[in-house]
Amino acid sequence: MDMSPISILQNIANFKSLMIGSLFGSSDDPKGDFLSALMAQKRASSSTPNDAISLLAQAKGSPSTGRNLALFDPASANKMMTTINNRDILHKAEYSEMSKMSGYVEHIEAVGQHLSGITASTPNSDIQTQLQGFAAEYNSLVQRFKPSVQNGGMLEGVQAAEVSLYELEQSVKYKFFGAKDGLHGLSDLGITIDPHTKQATLDTGKLDAVLARDKQAAVNTVQEFSANFAKSADLLNAEGNFIPNRLGNLNRAIHYIADHKASLQAEFGLGDPAKPNKQVAQALAAYNQIYGI
Repeated sequence: MDMSPISILQNIANFKSLMIGSLFGSSDDPKGDFLSALMAQKRASSSTPNDAISLLAQAKGSPSTGRNLALFDPASANKMMTTINNRDILHKAEYSEMSKMSGYVEHIEAVGQHLSGITASTPNSDIQTQLQGFAAEYNSLVQRFKPSVQNGGMLEGVQAAEVSLYELEQSVKYKFFGAKDGLHGLSDLGITIDPHTKQATLDTGKLDAVLARDKQAAVNTVQEFSANFAKSADLLNAEGNFIPNRLGNLNRAIHYIADHKASLQAEFGLGDPAKPNKQVAQALAAYNQIYGI
C-alpha cells in the first residue's frame, strides 16, 4: 500500500482538480457540473489506497486545530478543506447574485414587450415617455450588474452573467430594426448606448424628427425591437440556457457539499473557516435569508 507523502499530495491534487475545476473551468456545461466531478472522484478512489487513508482518518478524527493528523501531510489536506469551505460560501453568494440577475432579466423582458403596444395612434408624447421608461429600466439593470461582472465583482468570469448583459446590449444596438422602412434600429429613433458606461440615452429631438417625418416607420421599428428584445431576454432565462444552467450547477454544488461535509472533513480535516469580503458576505446573507439557513 502506497501511503507516502507524495501519494497523499497527489490524491488531494486530483480531488481538487475534479471538484473545483469541473464547475469553474467549464461552468456552464451541464455535463461538467460539481456533483458529477465528485461522484467520479468517489468511483475512482474505490479501488485505491485512499480507502485505507480515509478509514484511518475517520477513526482518528480531526484535532482541535482542524487538521487531520492521521494523514502524512495534514497541512495540504487542511488547505484542501479550506478551499471547500471557501467554495461553499462562494457558491451560495453567486447563486444569490445570479438569481437576482434572473429576476432583473425577467423584468426588463416585460418592459421591452410592453413597447409592442405602441401604434400609429399612440400620441408622440406617450411614445417618448415609454422609450424613456425603457431606457431607465435598462440602465437600472446595467448599473446593478455591470460592477458584478468586472474585475473583483461577484460574477467576474461567469459566462452566464457576461453573456446576458452582452446579448441585451446587442439587441438594443441592432441596426436592422426598421430596415424595410429605411431606418437603422433604435439609434435612428435617438436611443444609443454609451460605449464606456453602457448606459442607454434617448435623444428626444431626434425621436421627434423621425416621428414628424414618418411616424409609421418609427412605430414599426419599435415593434420589431420589442419582439426581438423580449425574445432575447426570455431565452436567457429559458430552461437549458445560460442562467438556469449556471444556477443548476451551483445548486448541485451547494447541496453536495452540505450532504457530504462530514465525510469531507473526515478525509481532509476541518480546514480554516471562510473569510468572505463585504460583497460576498452580503450576497451570502441574502442567500441564507431566502433559503432559511
